[in-house]
Amino acid sequence: MEKGHKIAYVEPGSIGDEMELAAGDILLEVNGKRVKDIFDYHYLTNEEYLTLLVEKADGEEWELEIEKEYEEDLGLEFEQGLMDEYRSCSNRCIFCFIDQMPPGMRDTLYFKDDDARLSFLQGNYITLTNMKDEDLDRIILYKLAPVNISVQTMNPELRCKMLHNRFAGEALKKIKRLYDAGLEMNSQIVLCKGYNDGEELDRSIRELSEYLPYMKSLSVVPVGLSKYRKGLSPLEKFTKEDALKVLEQIHSWQDKLLKEHGTRFVFASDEWYIKAELPIPEEDYYEGYGQIENGVGMVRSLLDEARDAIDKLTASAKDAPKRKVSLVTGVLAAPVLKEITDHLKKKCPEIEISIYTIINHFFGTDITVAGLLTGQDIIEQLKGRDLGEYLILPDVLLRSGEEVLLDDITVSDIEKALQIEIHIVKSDGKSLIDTIVKEQRNE
Repeated sequence: MEKGHKIAYVEPGSIGDEMELAAGDILLEVNGKRVKDIFDYHYLTNEEYLTLLVEKADGEEWELEIEKEYEEDLGLEFEQGLMDEYRSCSNRCIFCFIDQMPPGMRDTLYFKDDDARLSFLQGNYITLTNMKDEDLDRIILYKLAPVNISVQTMNPELRCKMLHNRFAGEALKKIKRLYDAGLEMNSQIVLCKGYNDGEELDRSIRELSEYLPYMKSLSVVPVGLSKYRKGLSPLEKFTKEDALKVLEQIHSWQDKLLKEHGTRFVFASDEWYIKAELPIPEEDYYEGYGQIENGVGMVRSLLDEARDAIDKLTASAKDAPKRKVSLVTGVLAAPVLKEITDHLKKKCPEIEISIYTIINHFFGTDITVAGLLTGQDIIEQLKGRDLGEYLILPDVLLRSGEEVLLDDITVSDIEKALQIEIHIVKSDGKSLIDTIVKEQRNE
């Protein structure tokens, strides 16, 4: 282990800032203990009274005594986000999207993480197969929750087959340990036709629901299939009829569990409803949007936020200067954006809004989500189009914190190629309406 952890950033006005800590300083100890990783750091720094041992850039060691609120953050970020090396995944899941990537992309896109610490920090879903007993013990000791688990199936033998890992079935026993410790969990199933659907899905829902109330929710999402599957397990895409059957199955379980436990517990991602051509449920159905990051209720949230933002537009919006703007989206979200913009046009008739649905030729036409669109597809399909005053791209296209798309084409590259100003919009309804209208509102 290195002697400590180098600080990369100190938030202005934070406790760390008040203690005159700076980027480049090295955290050596907290309350006399070495910090192994981010698990230790969060646990040790939660206390109200702390003693930090820090090495300054000039080599001088400072011992700092701190009194703070319980769980109040120190405002420090470290060069290594986990304060340790990232752990790669040892599975070879039949549905893994990373295995379906074309060659020649940047190295980071091929890294498979399955690190338990990312479940706690970033909400990542983990398979439990790469979690050491020591990690599980620390999660329980430190009461780190929620733990997000990528289950796929509760059939141990089938799980070994789907994850190509002979320990995958045994790893399911860790759910029981988390349950016995009273730690909150969420779970996820990537549904693969002919593998973990049908009776196997019934089994998984039934057995996972037995871990209520600590297992808070289960999401069911369809497998994503790119065109780069040569040499991989054969998988079929779901049809409209398949989607209808999956939804009927999930709704049946929801009715049962709502009566017995007061929660629907299991939720289908939005893609199932769109594929089945069924209406997206209302807000109350999603019980607080606990799995929105998995695409469960994201469409409903977007629709409601956009409608609310439109209703709050001031009267001057109707008299806004005539202009044209354009939106980029994937096949899946196109009907949703059309519903939103049709509603907006009633209040802002002078704004012409064009929605451009980009077909994903890069990964294959079966990939319909906006987050997997590439710059080259956008440029190729919009070249020569009348895009109006500016072009709006969703932020899900971009690498976090940067303006780079999956194929390393930048926003500036697209602006130059299409000769258009680009605005990046966050994935919420208010931001979308604000970006289109550019108008002050009554709050």
